[in-house]
Amino acid sequence: MARIQPTPGTDGATGPDGDGTGTGRRRKAVRYAVPVAVAGVAAATIGITSAFAGTGDPDLPRISAQDLIAKMAQSDTQRMSGTVKISTDLGLPSLPSGASFGADGKDGKGGKGGGHDGGKGGAAPSPESKLTELLSGTHTLRVAADGPDKQRLSLVERAAEYSVIRNGDQLWAYDSASNTVYHSEAPKAPAEGKGGKAGQDMPKGLGAASPQELSKKVLAAADESTSITVDGTAKVAGRDAYQLVIKPKQGESTVGSVRIAVDAKSGVPLKFTLAAKSGGKAVVDAGFTKVDFGKPSAGTFAFTPPKGAKVTEADEKAVGAGRDHKNDHKSGLPEALGLPGVGGDASVAPEVTGEGWASIARFSAGKDAGTAVTGKAKSGAKGGEKNAADAGALLDSFGTKVSGGFGSGRVFSTKIVNALVTDDGKVYVGAVDKDALVKAANAAK
Repeated sequence: MARIQPTPGTDGATGPDGDGTGTGRRRKAVRYAVPVAVAGVAAATIGITSAFAGTGDPDLPRISAQDLIAKMAQSDTQRMSGTVKISTDLGLPSLPSGASFGADGKDGKGGKGGGHDGGKGGAAPSPESKLTELLSGTHTLRVAADGPDKQRLSLVERAAEYSVIRNGDQLWAYDSASNTVYHSEAPKAPAEGKGGKAGQDMPKGLGAASPQELSKKVLAAADESTSITVDGTAKVAGRDAYQLVIKPKQGESTVGSVRIAVDAKSGVPLKFTLAAKSGGKAVVDAGFTKVDFGKPSAGTFAFTPPKGAKVTEADEKAVGAGRDHKNDHKSGLPEALGLPGVGGDASVAPEVTGEGWASIARFSAGKDAGTAVTGKAKSGAKGGEKNAADAGALLDSFGTKVSGGFGSGRVFSTKIVNALVTDDGKVYVGAVDKDALVKAANAAK
């Protein structure tokens, strides 16, 4: 089979493929997919079944889960263009009228003097901050790549478009809503063979929502707590694909399954679907509606700031960079699912207990956070009793009161992630059920 060129934005190191599976050979790690070692680890520890894709539509040759993962790892796709539709339903609670979980408003337009990086006249929003707009609703992304140094990704809104363009050593971000531009030199990719990840040159943000990146992270995080099988075939964006299904073995996990449609010819993930154990609408459904593996036109990666646009150079923005992105709207989804983590002080690394899909992050948010979740006002505070009653009523609509050996607190839930915040400001977060969080809090005492 002819080799496909590497897709930009992924691993470029080499690693062993053998771990007791009997293959005993080494393959070149690719820029696009998971490291080749994942295929070997899967065969030895994940508990891959001997399921085959022999039924369904289209009719494709049978393939085992192990071989399909290896096919993804060997995929070298470097050139492609297409349209991705992403729908997200985290099951976040409804906020009072006029409030929003995002800071940029309905169409991602920064508010006057506010937003992530300011409204009109400010700096262009960062790719990281734009990612938060994908945490609810349905959105359209347009993507294009021609090797590791030519990439374009755009978030298309009803009346505006936000684009990140890398062309050689130049990196641009353009927000048509505010007519603002951010410009910097593109980061240099590490040399292959030195443990670097060649091609990971676009800023973190919108690219993390692509089917490729979502699939890569989940497979890279898979371990013995994971079951992987092939479950039929599908047509995605007009192409034949195998369906790879990933399921947690641990009963306390809130994840039902992850389904990845893998292009039968190239090994590129075309669709990623995350389902909650509780059922209902998919939590994340990201897939190509159109895809072309031909060479995009050179003009796709050309960019000149429009007339009248305010251009912010990287040096001008450096001072506020840490403040702008440190605590941008954390969603709480595990990092392996390709979405931002849960907040608190982002500078403090959490302790992690448990393993695999049942892992729980623990950190301290401070006594003020504990006071907030109890709905209690500080002693002597003006209007304390009324404020406490109002806060308690609001929190009751969002969280559930719990208690145990750790004391008491509230559990705040989405379809996938639950978070326990104790009265003394300890936070326990994971893609696990409420009982698992309470057990972790009790064990920490």
